[in-house]
Amino acid sequence: MRFMYIVTSPQPMQAPAPALMQAIGKITEREIKAGRMVDNGGLMPLREGARISVAGGRLSVTDGPFVEAKEVIGGYAIFDLRDKAEALAMAKEFMQLHLDHMPGWEGTCEMRAMIGHGTEMGCDEKAAILTEAIQA
Repeated sequence: MRFMYIVTSPQPMQAPAPALMQAIGKITEREIKAGRMVDNGGLMPLREGARISVAGGRLSVTDGPFVEAKEVIGGYAIFDLRDKAEALAMAKEFMQLHLDHMPGWEGTCEMRAMIGHGTEMGCDEKAAILTEAIQA
């Protein structure tokens, strides 16, 4: 089952400590070799992005940075793991690196199971799960 990790922080975006990047590199190499990590990466600053919204039947584009941003997504990772327990263990290991190598940093790793092509369930079941997620 695939899981996406989304790392956010309420603090202003800052460059990761070199020790953190080295530690993440070691985990990345290990997990890619084991066939568990599908993709990962950091995100550019908000000023480099844009938001495309649908509201009132119209599309609108807002160039970054976004004044109302309360949390900034700093990075993501996608893993192919056995189950939620293994996914939680991996997320905890990853966040421990931040605790060890970025004193004072605060943030969250949101872990979400993914539904995609090849997910073994019918369209109605996928729609029900997505509807439930939206209403939560």
